[in-house]
Amino acid sequence: MGFQETHALWLSDHLSRREGERERRLQEGHGHAEKAFVEKVWWPAFGHFRHLHPEYEVTDFKDGMRYLDFAYLRSGVQLAIEIDGFGPHLRNISRDRFSDQCRRQNDLILDGWKVLRFTYDDVSDNPSYCQQTLQQFMGRWLGEGETLFQANYHEKELIRLFLRLGRPLTPGDICLTMGVENKTARKWLRQMVEKQWIQPASGSVRVRTYQLLLDAKRLIL
Repeated sequence: MGFQETHALWLSDHLSRREGERERRLQEGHGHAEKAFVEKVWWPAFGHFRHLHPEYEVTDFKDGMRYLDFAYLRSGVQLAIEIDGFGPHLRNISRDRFSDQCRRQNDLILDGWKVLRFTYDDVSDNPSYCQQTLQQFMGRWLGEGETLFQANYHEKELIRLFLRLGRPLTPGDICLTMGVENKTARKWLRQMVEKQWIQPASGSVRVRTYQLLLDAKRLIL
């Protein structure tokens, strides 16, 4: 399924399990900026919405309820993702409101949450930066504890290198990073192409760059 259908099913599933204020908040809170994030950043980076929760309810330091734009809950990791806009209401934000936002983030961290914040401008105009940041987070906090079935040591390291750099790799990248000869790097890349974990990104007679496939990302995500 493509993004539109998968996104609709994902939202419908979350709405079906909510009621009252939680349902209203999801209907009204998942707006233009949030949809832009999942369409331009999350979906291209991971190709699924597993473990991602929109408008996630948390308790604040005053024992009230607040809502995160997104929460990613997986393997003991709690990641809060916030999309920050920029406009007159933010330029003219009061000191009390600014302090409240800082305290909110501090409380999340004290409660064991990791926090990533993206501006709407970056989501809209520089989504690759946001994708790379999320992929680096996943590699840092989830990569070591996950199993790469069928992958040997150097294949695991290559997949993590793809995720860390967030771009197609050349054999030269692998030579530089892993200290091997060009012949060895190309051999490893050909083996990963055969396993359908990567595919050629440029070059016809002689492949110059390779890109990671979504299925390979799912091996550690």
